[in-house]
Amino acid sequence: MSLALVQSRALLGLQAPSVTVEVHLANGLPSFTLVGLAEVEVKEARERVRSALQNAGLEFPHNKRITVNLAPADLPKDSGRFDLPIALGILAASGQVDASKLKGYEFAGELSLSGELRAVRGALATSLALQAQQIDVQLVLPPGSAEEAALVPDARVVRARHLLDVVRAFLPPGSAAGGDADVDNDGWSRLEPQPLTAHTTGPDMADVKGQATAKRAMEIAAAGAHSLLMAGPPGSGKSMLALRFAGLLPAMTVQEALESAAIASLAGRFHPERWGQRPTGSPHHTASAVALVGGGSPPKPGEISLAHHGVLFLDELPEFPRAALEALREPLETGHITISRAAQRADFPARFQMIAAMNPCPCGFLGSTQRACRCTPDQISRYQGKLSGPLLDRIDLHVEVPALPAEQLVQAPAGESTTAIRERVERARAVALARQGKTNQALQGQEIDTHVQLDDTAVKFLNTAAARLGWSARSTHRALKVARTIADLAGAPTTAVSHVAEAVQYRRVLRSPA
Repeated sequence: MSLALVQSRALLGLQAPSVTVEVHLANGLPSFTLVGLAEVEVKEARERVRSALQNAGLEFPHNKRITVNLAPADLPKDSGRFDLPIALGILAASGQVDASKLKGYEFAGELSLSGELRAVRGALATSLALQAQQIDVQLVLPPGSAEEAALVPDARVVRARHLLDVVRAFLPPGSAAGGDADVDNDGWSRLEPQPLTAHTTGPDMADVKGQATAKRAMEIAAAGAHSLLMAGPPGSGKSMLALRFAGLLPAMTVQEALESAAIASLAGRFHPERWGQRPTGSPHHTASAVALVGGGSPPKPGEISLAHHGVLFLDELPEFPRAALEALREPLETGHITISRAAQRADFPARFQMIAAMNPCPCGFLGSTQRACRCTPDQISRYQGKLSGPLLDRIDLHVEVPALPAEQLVQAPAGESTTAIRERVERARAVALARQGKTNQALQGQEIDTHVQLDDTAVKFLNTAAARLGWSARSTHRALKVARTIADLAGAPTTAVSHVAEAVQYRRVLRSPA
């Protein structure tokens, strides 16, 4: 009878709680039992592990009663990440590897039937969780996963390509083959943390001709991390503008890049070539509320979390399901989403910038000077009514994007480049961070009174505008934060009436039907 313990990690949001793989070998009827609230893919590890050990030339204890426990028992476990620790636990319990050498290591990896190690999702999230908890261990991961985990500064990551590479590193003392985890072998190599790559841009804003008002609104949104809604007829350039917005944002910090990449890794969408680039999500308007905010069992991140520290572009906004749009209310305010299910609860960050686009009416030509609108007032009211007042109230900037006449489109010179706009955005963002330690959009409560610094004339103007337009307290506060961003772009120490006046024009409601 023998017992072995191997450390691993489960995936529950971004927390990555510790899991101890306990393997017990005893005499009795041969069996292989796996317990510990394991999902189907974890239970299937029994056949993968059995075949991998045999095909790798290692001994599988056929004549023993094998019990594998994944502790704690009340924590759900999924994916094939426990294949490697289960295999090592069996080898340690049967004396084929030295159990004492496994201390200080954590393992994750899916086994092929031949013993090759395959990548698992969430490696970067696991490494980031270890750093946050200040746990000093070495992570042993397969190719693909190890490179992700090594992006975390000061991470201690080992890449192993085959089960035999891991076994050689933990052979018992005096073994004929020898073994030392401190000495690299062909398939066992330590990875150095990778530096953050330089900020790169995608499509250039210079491609967009005209639309000076929309470009100005996008510059303000980028400088203050504000949300933006564009309304205009089909083909006026709304999508073109939105897809160039991420290039206006300042380069990501290392922490922002890690958080963003960890969520992508958790969802299995991380691509090393996009390391350090702000994500831009653009879900189709048929997306459900679960697809947008996350869910499932176990809970997985949705589009708003995958766009963390990036951009979420919602085209054809009124065509999204009402439940999906209303689910955006809380994340727009708080910057995170809590998904509660009967068995568990998961918290995901969701500090994204929402850029939305819509037509003003079903046919799209309400207010157009080029083509008459054929919609009835009732159709227009129903279409615009798909967007609730509370949701519109949470969008900082509303801007109209009119269609350009053909002669302007053809003869107009190229617009201002993304690089030039981003330089102004970075300066304004730096001023805000130096003053208050956060973006203007994130100001709350007394912070608004302290940092907006309205002069007396601006206070009177804002009070008059709020009363005439029937603003809520939220609308007033959001206008104040936008005005502070405009002042930062202008390099002004205080917020003047001109800054408030420009902010007020971006709080216009949608055009009412005639």
